[in-house]
Amino acid sequence: MTLRIEPAIKAAAEIAAERDRRSLTSLVEVLILNHCEALQISIDEIETEPAHDKEDRKAP
Repeated sequence: MTLRIEPAIKAAAEIAAERDRRSLTSLVEVLILNHCEALQISIDEIETEPAHDKEDRKAP
């Protein structure tokens, strides 16, 4: 995943991650998980295998 965000938002996220003693990646993951929980999206029910991988494995 690649994200393009404003420099000030990135700097704020880096400060938040440091204060929470986690990496920026871990902070983003926690924020996404918390937001999904608030929206009642169950991570356990979501398929994570990319669609192109499935296409590669289909029998001819």
